[in-house]
Amino acid sequence: MKKIVLLILFISSVGFAQDKIILKTLDSYGLNAKRLVKIYLPPSYEENNENTYPVAVVFDAEYLFDLYVANAKLFASKNKAPEQIIIGVFQNQGDERYTDCDYSIDTGLPNKESTEFYGFIKNELIGYVEDNYRTSLFKTIVGNTITANFINYFFIDNDPLFNAYININPSYAPNLNERLELKSQALESDFYYYLCSGTYNKEKRRKPINEVHNLLKLSDNDFFNYKFDDFSNSTKTASIGQSIPSALGFIFELFAAISQKEYNEEIADLSPAEAIEFLEKKYVEIEYLYGSNIKIRESDIYKIESIILDKEDGNYLEEFGKMINRLYPGSPLGDYYIGRYYETGYDYRKALKYYKNGYAKIGSDNPNANDYYANIERVLDKKRMEKLGIPLEEENNDEKNEEPDNNN
Repeated sequence: MKKIVLLILFISSVGFAQDKIILKTLDSYGLNAKRLVKIYLPPSYEENNENTYPVAVVFDAEYLFDLYVANAKLFASKNKAPEQIIIGVFQNQGDERYTDCDYSIDTGLPNKESTEFYGFIKNELIGYVEDNYRTSLFKTIVGNTITANFINYFFIDNDPLFNAYININPSYAPNLNERLELKSQALESDFYYYLCSGTYNKEKRRKPINEVHNLLKLSDNDFFNYKFDDFSNSTKTASIGQSIPSALGFIFELFAAISQKEYNEEIADLSPAEAIEFLEKKYVEIEYLYGSNIKIRESDIYKIESIILDKEDGNYLEEFGKMINRLYPGSPLGDYYIGRYYETGYDYRKALKYYKNGYAKIGSDNPNANDYYANIERVLDKKRMEKLGIPLEEENNDEKNEEPDNNN
């Protein structure tokens, strides 16, 4: 089937909303102390009162918060991750990070003081954020060295609070490797676990990390999503800056547009009906997890176009076109596909109707108007030939044998 490539312009408005960062002192009843946190609200938060946002809790806020925010903004601007509400927990005003994240040498589990900090995060901080801001289901937690070890106590809990864990050069507690392996095998919904290390870490830290990695990489639980980065050619400080974008790309892979890898592995062999279902399901899951009510991206529509056009004689062109009309009622693209459906079925009256609908949307002043109008002219010619009783079989065969015109 000849493919007619259309250049459709989707016009988006550019806003000038600004980021909002709030310093907040929480009076913790569990810690019997005041704790300073920093809250980042994305640009669209004040503009869109219906959106909900994933939450990221970042320990060691003095240096990790700004780094995480910068990467989160970059990924969101490139449509590779949803905008996030980001909470930075200050832990370096005194020696808080050591008391916050301490553990018993005998058990490898939190001691009295760190158990209280655990309760502060779980019951007070998250509760405050959920009560005061529009949050979605998805939560990420980030730590470095001893704070990275501490985030794992949330993961091995019976009901893990966070969906994603970013472990930057963790100083693992004793016996935690076994607990992590058991938990990874028992998960019944999707969780994301990121880990990094390198030869820059001393052997005392690197050995437990390697033990954890060697266990987790063997997990056969499809709900456990795992990525390990070896930054041995880097430095310990540089690895912090390298780990966060790598982790974000891994954690929010579902949110991003369909990659060539995703297409090859999950879509290429699908039928047209299955490809449409895959696309719709992907965006339902995005909205459910991240609270991001985004329409199916134009690039993802084009990703499955060849399947719709080439398989099963184009029988799903109409369904494909109707889906696009629901998503982008002002675009001529949906009418084009429905027109193609009727044209291939020799129903030129209906084909003409939809091509004209599409042409009315694109407008005569659009530089692509003439290319689109060629669809109307082609169908009018076919209608005249049909009325005159001229066989269309030879003409159709000639059309099928033409090379696609990539300039249309």
